[in-house]
Amino acid sequence: MKFYPHLKQTAKMSEHQKDEIIVTVRALSGLSGDMMLGGLAALAGLSQTDLDSLARELKLPALDQCLALEPRTVNHIVGVGCKIRLPHEHAHRNLSDITQIIEDSDMPETAKSRSIQAFTLLADAEAAVHGKSPDAVTFHEVGALDSILDTCLVCRIFSMIGPARFICSPIPLADGIIHCAHGYLPAPAPAVLKMLDKIPVRGFSGEGETITPTALSLLKALGATFGPWPDMIVEKTVISYGGRIFENAPNGAVWALGVGTPVNTKH
Repeated sequence: MKFYPHLKQTAKMSEHQKDEIIVTVRALSGLSGDMMLGGLAALAGLSQTDLDSLARELKLPALDQCLALEPRTVNHIVGVGCKIRLPHEHAHRNLSDITQIIEDSDMPETAKSRSIQAFTLLADAEAAVHGKSPDAVTFHEVGALDSILDTCLVCRIFSMIGPARFICSPIPLADGIIHCAHGYLPAPAPAVLKMLDKIPVRGFSGEGETITPTALSLLKALGATFGPWPDMIVEKTVISYGGRIFENAPNGAVWALGVGTPVNTKH
């Protein structure tokens, strides 16, 4: 698989100038797993061949050639989205099942460990919500093939980019209703609430689910910090959209990759 020219150049510049690669995401309307996958894949300049090759590393036949990036337009602004075609399945996997899938994959160890950490965070949150042990939690939505694909490929692509810092804006939250396997729930989802400890948030003008449990677990597993735009020289920007459009509210997530001076550099 090719490494991507702008990342090669950025890495070379970073080494020469003792700078570091930085990725930031400004989650204007929140984040979902597919928004993170689309944003990072576009930021890394992945081709369709690259995406197919990464999906095959999971060694699940149903995931072969199931993913494509596509242009999406919201309010006349073009961005990127993920088009995922998967067969319907009735499997309800637990943490052990998903961990085994990840361990059996051909992904590098860094991507494996981050993926397992993300699902472990989800299991801990779901266990707290339902009064069970993490091992007894049976995933529904987050155990489906699309969530496994989102989580594993986000961790895989993030490892390929290899940023020294990953900065996210405060998470937008809104009131509203979420429909899931457990019925109708208030927003934010209970699992999101359990993972919000010490996470900066802000109010959002839309209504409904703004950040999914998958996305929040990924932010934590990838070591995201939260705050304003970092000081950096911007190399590439991307806007990613999910499947949900909020009326009369800003939509999408803005991604930027760049280089900056390490915060702990001594002169």
